[in-house]
Amino acid sequence: MEAVAAAGQRRDALAAAREALTGIGSVLWQLGGAELGPMMTEIDDLIRLGEAARVAVVGEALERGEASSYTGPTPGLATDSDEPEQGGHADAGDVGAVAAGLAGVPWVREWAPSLRAGGAGRLMRLTERLRDPKADQLREAVESGRVGVGNAVVCLAEMDRLTPRLCPPAVPTVWRALIDLAARFGIREIRAVRPRLLADYGADGELQADQEAAARRVALSQPYDRGDGVFEYALRLDVEGRTVLEAALGPLAAPRPADGIPDRRGSDRRRADALVELVRRAVSCPDGVPTAAKAQLFLTVDVDDLVARVGAATTIGSADTGTLLAPETVRRIGCDAGILPAVMGGPGHALDLGHATRWFTPGQTKALWLRDRHCTIPGCGMPAQWCDGHHIRHYADGGPTNLGNATLLCGYHHRWVHDHRLTATISPEGKVAWDLTPGSYDRERR
Repeated sequence: MEAVAAAGQRRDALAAAREALTGIGSVLWQLGGAELGPMMTEIDDLIRLGEAARVAVVGEALERGEASSYTGPTPGLATDSDEPEQGGHADAGDVGAVAAGLAGVPWVREWAPSLRAGGAGRLMRLTERLRDPKADQLREAVESGRVGVGNAVVCLAEMDRLTPRLCPPAVPTVWRALIDLAARFGIREIRAVRPRLLADYGADGELQADQEAAARRVALSQPYDRGDGVFEYALRLDVEGRTVLEAALGPLAAPRPADGIPDRRGSDRRRADALVELVRRAVSCPDGVPTAAKAQLFLTVDVDDLVARVGAATTIGSADTGTLLAPETVRRIGCDAGILPAVMGGPGHALDLGHATRWFTPGQTKALWLRDRHCTIPGCGMPAQWCDGHHIRHYADGGPTNLGNATLLCGYHHRWVHDHRLTATISPEGKVAWDLTPGSYDRERR
């Protein structure tokens, strides 16, 4: 009887809260300005606890079979197909949830009208997952109102991605870290921590594998004509591409006031103008010898990590400060970009502050163009002026920056050579011969 009474009292309290919130805008004038902030916090608490209560109610309905056995109509969602009813709008996640057999979605949409426009499927999926004992910590955080539904969904998705790639003893630590982030920050921050978690707790090579998988999804669309004289491109970059692009765009995209007149272009316009300027500079002298680094990046990296190809380097001093680059990625772009490595022998102890002169000088680059003529991978004819200088013995492994240790590679084959760990030899006549057997670089170093 006590449980029934407690439930009844809570329903009465909910009715009172609903009445208190109805038309609240008409009485806010009675509050002082300093009281509006606390009022906002109280309402925010109610919303978070409302989400938590909704999860609890759906869980109870699933436990009793009320949701799964519901046979009534599905408001706003077609019952005989995956298409929404005419005039309705079915959230793609809701349709997918029904198709996947989450029969409780119609029950949720019947009793939670605000979710008829979308969100019922997400709520049902989350509630189903939180019934798993492995998710006890997250369920408690959701039910207490510490973690909202949206953040909880992202937490589960991140753990699904990370768990197979973590060292098993680290799984509980990572799980707690994600829940703590979800309680204090938003979706963007939860997702952004994945590279750091892989670097610190992942199995060997997982961060590198993550970045290489992302590289395979890099794409630039054809221009879409909007019909108003504006053309749209869709650009997808991996972390390496983003870091290099941001380093190059940074100085060009800064506001440019003239004679005290402010630059009134918005950030997006300045960035677009900077990108076009970069292209103009590149194509205006395609045969010219570069006199500056292709990108200026400043990184911190542990010397042992750099040699052993583990851990990660961290960018500093640019718009992309804090971005993690996997060690093989650093080695690859370190051949020809203006990377300024701060090699650390321990916390706060800099062993060496690198300098950009260790990349190939204009004179060396011109000599490489005359000697190699094009990308030296057999069958590739990419012209020399569109190629990178590559350290055959990597700079990180003590390879010198001279013609006897250098060759030309196009951007695609530069990545390919590093990914497959390939090496080459140079004859006295300057002919470059590649050993295309995967791992040949490591075997040659033994």
